[in-house]
Amino acid sequence: MNSILSDRILNMEESATLAMAKKARELKTQGIDIIGLSLGEPDFKTPKHIQEAAKSAIDEGKYFSYPPVAGYQDLREAIAKKLRVENNISEAKAENIVVSTGAKHSIANTFMCLINEGDEVVIFSPYWVSYAEIIKLAGGVPVLIEGTLENNFKATAQQLEEAITDKTKAVIYSSPCNPTGSVFSQSELEAIAEVVKKKAGLMVIADEIYELINFTGKNFSIASLPGMFERTITVNGFSKGYAMTGWRVGYICAPVEIAKAVEKIQGQFTSGGTGIAQRAALAAISGDQTPSKEMADAYLNRRAIVLDLLQEIPGIKTHIPEGAFYFFPDVTAFFGKSAHGHTINNADDLCLYLLDVAHVSLVTGAAFGADNCVRLSYAASEDDLKEAMKRLKKALGELA
Repeated sequence: MNSILSDRILNMEESATLAMAKKARELKTQGIDIIGLSLGEPDFKTPKHIQEAAKSAIDEGKYFSYPPVAGYQDLREAIAKKLRVENNISEAKAENIVVSTGAKHSIANTFMCLINEGDEVVIFSPYWVSYAEIIKLAGGVPVLIEGTLENNFKATAQQLEEAITDKTKAVIYSSPCNPTGSVFSQSELEAIAEVVKKKAGLMVIADEIYELINFTGKNFSIASLPGMFERTITVNGFSKGYAMTGWRVGYICAPVEIAKAVEKIQGQFTSGGTGIAQRAALAAISGDQTPSKEMADAYLNRRAIVLDLLQEIPGIKTHIPEGAFYFFPDVTAFFGKSAHGHTINNADDLCLYLLDVAHVSLVTGAAFGADNCVRLSYAASEDDLKEAMKRLKKALGELA
């Protein structure tokens, strides 16, 4: 019997990060002590001044009606100012900003506006799990260019040039990167920009959602380079740097034509994002940045702890992530080994083994375009991280 469901949903892959988190939650409900390192979820509370802004907005009673589709004007102006001052994107104005229900929503809006059936989108791989599925949903064809562990998982401008065809419509990357934590330098982005500018109409989607968790210094935005503002959709939001995942506020900065198109499609799909969350976002971007800096410092300390412990595990190969809050180790050394009724043929098998035996949830690298790796989030307490590394070392040591 044919399914009543559409082909698009039947062909869509489930988010691997959410699927693993769901399995971990199911085991927790059975009383099993699971340490969850699968979700990209800050374990900090939203800073107090942001919470207070939301409470004040509720008390004022002015934000219960439908917000403007593109977001409140003062929030859009504050975002544009931030981009001009902090990211050197001098052309950014409120008219270039569209606020959406999270950065994922911003990315989906963007691809639905840009992509025609059969258009190709080059993805710098390893990549965030939803890029490829969103592109396919929009009718596009994902084309992966793969960064190697030896190059900190960063694909190069030369690889991009070799991947571009007459069907290429857009390029997407994240920096700092989910899942690898790698950061593109200014010189690397300058080289990428030179390649992009050779092809008329080629657009860049620059995902900068982890901007505030960058251990290399100030984040560099490709849209700040000469000739790139009109070719770039900068994506950002409040989830990671402000510990506001559940508030669901993201945004794009794009040329006016694209911003208006995104506003148009958002008007049909969701309308404007939640008014109270937008007032909280305004407080986040305009207010005290100290909590964000303190969170970034805490992540840096956790990175050091996890790196030391990972390097004690025979068979683990890892680079040192430069931002975000992930490690992305190569686990090929464990393929072909067995223990506790599990045989490890790939990263998927290894993640299931570690969930079952070590009671630690990770995510397979296959979901991010790297079959030989797993993603480990260190957005967890130091005690949980130390215990998780202890469990991983024991379980991996039992494979033979």
